[in-house]
Amino acid sequence: MARKLRVEYPGAIYHVMNRGNRKEIIYRDEADRQVFLDTLAEACGKTAWDIHAFCLMPNHFHLVTETPRANLVAGMKWLLGTYTLRFNRRHRLTGHLFSGRYKALIVEGNGNGYLRTVCDYVHLNPARARLVKADEPLRNYRWSSWPEYLKSPNNRPAWLRVDRLLGEYGLQRDGAAGRKQLEVALEFRRQAESDDDFKGVRRGWCLGEEEFRRGLLERMEEEFGKHHSGSERGESAEEHAERLVREELRQAGWGDGELKHRRKGDPAKARIARRLREETTMTLAWIASRLEMGSSSTVSLCLQSRKR
Repeated sequence: MARKLRVEYPGAIYHVMNRGNRKEIIYRDEADRQVFLDTLAEACGKTAWDIHAFCLMPNHFHLVTETPRANLVAGMKWLLGTYTLRFNRRHRLTGHLFSGRYKALIVEGNGNGYLRTVCDYVHLNPARARLVKADEPLRNYRWSSWPEYLKSPNNRPAWLRVDRLLGEYGLQRDGAAGRKQLEVALEFRRQAESDDDFKGVRRGWCLGEEEFRRGLLERMEEEFGKHHSGSERGESAEEHAERLVREELRQAGWGDGELKHRRKGDPAKARIARRLREETTMTLAWIASRLEMGSSSTVSLCLQSRKR
């Protein structure tokens, strides 16, 4: 059976969730959780994602992710693959860490409460799973964006965007009084939560008004109408990478054909490769091919030599 098409467009917001393979844990300790957040920060730097909420649970994670560049698929491939490699390397393991495809619920983000609903769902996960006691505040669960929302702006991760959710709570300022009001509101919802409150988040493929849903269906029909071979999904990420390559070539005063005549480990090629690794999700194989560097191992050696 063919996989369902991932709907991607600039500015799309998703509730992303993925579980461990066979529902096994994906974080063995706090160091693993920090590695995941560090990897997420790198992914945001490469993709320009805005994270509105996150929560790391023992065997799964939740993200509320906005994609200005329509690159959820490329970004998630890099995030999941890179964290898996780092987890396996740290624990001397091999094989899959995550189970199947990640869930990506598309969320309407026009300020009418749907973003608040999905962020509340994510932030209430530790209470729902009894990872915080009934009389314990949600802020005590440190592996969630909720404690970050309650900090002053200078103490939050740069990739965590709080203004959209604050706006849906009716808070115009990010001050101490507003943050206290925010905490009281979510703690109240925690006590009053019912099974029906988040039915739309748990089920279905989109969360929004009927007009929003119809617009997504039309977009999906247009995509299915094309000769879809899967290559369209990486187009946005590849275009971004190509733009960086052209920019670097201009700065070096090179034409595109110059890459063929320069040696594989040329320092200028290594510089471009380093920028591609830092700012995009393109693979070592793609970089090696695009920059005429021979093989992935050549690129890897060039990148490693810079670190020494």
